[in-house]
Amino acid sequence: MPIACALAFVPVATVAGQSTTSDPVLITTVASPDRTAKDKARDKYRHPAESLTFWGLRPGQTVLDIQPEGGYYAEIIAPYLAQTGGTYIAGVAVPSNPWGADLSDPNLPGAKPGVTPPNAARYGTVRYAEFSGDGLKLPLNSVDIVFSQREIHNWIHDGYADKVLRDIYRALKPGGILAIEEHRAEPQINPKLTGEPFTGYVPTSVVVATVRKAGFELEATSELNANPADTKDYPFGVWTLPPGRLSVLPNRPALTAEQRMRYDAIGESDRMTLRFRKPAAK
Repeated sequence: MPIACALAFVPVATVAGQSTTSDPVLITTVASPDRTAKDKARDKYRHPAESLTFWGLRPGQTVLDIQPEGGYYAEIIAPYLAQTGGTYIAGVAVPSNPWGADLSDPNLPGAKPGVTPPNAARYGTVRYAEFSGDGLKLPLNSVDIVFSQREIHNWIHDGYADKVLRDIYRALKPGGILAIEEHRAEPQINPKLTGEPFTGYVPTSVVVATVRKAGFELEATSELNANPADTKDYPFGVWTLPPGRLSVLPNRPALTAEQRMRYDAIGESDRMTLRFRKPAAK
């Protein structure tokens, strides 16, 4: 079973409010006209330049983006690395056919199912690594940063967090960073590991304890992606809010127009933003 929530949560440093970035390539990439209007509309909730700066994105790094899914961060990180001599790796279920229709997460940078590979002029040479509940397949000490955005709730809920976090730890270079963004349960949700029905929100103490169990050290936390308007008491859990806005699930009524307007006004979820580091001596 996963770790109990009672374990202490003692961050080394906390960043309150909005931080800034002075990286001109990152600023230009976030502002690029190549990004979709839909993605740019989410920037006010996700603060990409500030968050990536907090997590330690730098020119020339080798970066693993776990389960890119909708591609929000892939559309920033991959072009940034292509411009700065770095390497972007997408952690996907079927790396032998990353833009094929059989892939569970087909929305990779610049690619759609059954279409062509990403445009190298914008994304560079995109690499792929196999990632699933069975683990991650990458060489030991080969990656500078691993990004996991709003995914660890599934890893914990489905029982494979310990396995994949150990594999991520092995793949990171000594001193490498694990960057986590996750839907935050407290203070409104009773601090327990998961609930049924599954809400997608996780207590910070559970995330921290689970990641520390794999050997990581918590280096810093940030309130960049906090949303105090998020009441966390929705009919479809966190997926009731944008961008998911689920309205129909088995045995549950659809959202009314009034509900949808109210949830849209709340915006995206309240999220913890955490930076873990693999100890440099290991």
